[in-house]
Amino acid sequence: MAASHDLASDRASILGPTLRFKGELSAAEDLLIHGKVEGSVGPAPRVTIGPEAHVRAGVNADVIIVEGRVEGDLKAQVSITVRPKANVRGNLEAPVIHIAEGATFNGGIKMEPAATGSNSTSARGHDVNVFRTGTAN
Repeated sequence: MAASHDLASDRASILGPTLRFKGELSAAEDLLIHGKVEGSVGPAPRVTIGPEAHVRAGVNADVIIVEGRVEGDLKAQVSITVRPKANVRGNLEAPVIHIAEGATFNGGIKMEPAATGSNSTSARGHDVNVFRTGTAN
């Protein structure tokens, strides 16, 4: 069974493929973006950038999943996942970052443990999976 942050929530705002948005976009519910967004996205609990989406914005959320194209910095409090065929040009900042084989990524990565009330220093706050795509341009 998938974790609750791996599936789209019942309480999500869906921005369809014909949507063109320019400005500041934030929400108390999850965002699923299929269209084109320019400006800033977040804060939001979860932002999913669909396979046909093109986002030219900084994105700030608890969880960020990229399946499409992003030009901008991504900052997540929990995790960032860049799926196969995704294209990200910008910096990633989160305690956990996954970049799948087949994804294109050009930028920097900053990983620090999530802020918690405990003084524990767990290495799990530094999980990263990065695979080279094997394609050179």
